[in-house]
Amino acid sequence: MKEIKHLCVKPGSEVDLESIDPEFCGGLDKETARAQTAEDLQALEHLQQQLYAEDKRALLVVLQGIDTAGKDGVIRKVMTGFNPQGCVVTPFKKPAGEEVEHDYLWRVHKACPRRGEVGVFNRSHYEDVLVVRVHELVHGKRLERRYDTINGFERMLTDEGTHVVKFFLWISQDEQKKRLQERLEDPEKNWKFSEADLKERALWKEYIEAFNIALGRCSTEHAPWWIVPANRKWFRDWMVARVLRTTLEGFKMEWPRTTLDLTKVKVK
Repeated sequence: MKEIKHLCVKPGSEVDLESIDPEFCGGLDKETARAQTAEDLQALEHLQQQLYAEDKRALLVVLQGIDTAGKDGVIRKVMTGFNPQGCVVTPFKKPAGEEVEHDYLWRVHKACPRRGEVGVFNRSHYEDVLVVRVHELVHGKRLERRYDTINGFERMLTDEGTHVVKFFLWISQDEQKKRLQERLEDPEKNWKFSEADLKERALWKEYIEAFNIALGRCSTEHAPWWIVPANRKWFRDWMVARVLRTTLEGFKMEWPRTTLDLTKVKVK
């Protein structure tokens, strides 16, 4: 973890994404990274079983990133290390229906994982300080208060046994252009393409500034933000898997023991 320690945002620090190379790979090569990722995924399977059996806490994984950054790819390639019975993925899109009638954290809170589960958010409550900031849907003190509200929400989750780890997938503007073009040219991918993608791309600078603010103000000791250089997909997967493995190992989990006197139990 030494090679990526600097990519964990220190609480209270200012973030400048443009100072971080999205091509960074920590000196790893693709072959080594993929081999280590495979080992980490095997470890995640074992650790998740312990989490489920112990039934004392939960893990919430938050994935954010600008369009085409690779959130879906991380879910496909890294979260396969988890048993689907104990892992719930929730995608957050534009609020609709009943969601609009509640506060912005309502739909998020009810999607949080139960004890023993891993929950994965594809986008999250951070949309309410990102999209709303860029498109000026919420203003002034009301917007500014949201950062503190989010920190308080994550503090509450942590206090009640849900460990929160957050990943921002960081790609360059050129890499985004390349990936959008691939969506247009690949018949199996162009269903993902929308004219809205181009409109949002035109707001690149505004989004980067919004991310800088959110990452700096909402990275805490109990819910840190990791900035994942994601131009190289194999490094992206390696880093997310490595952080998740280290996080779960840090729980120091133990297998629960039966209260039965096993000397008196026989299977007939």
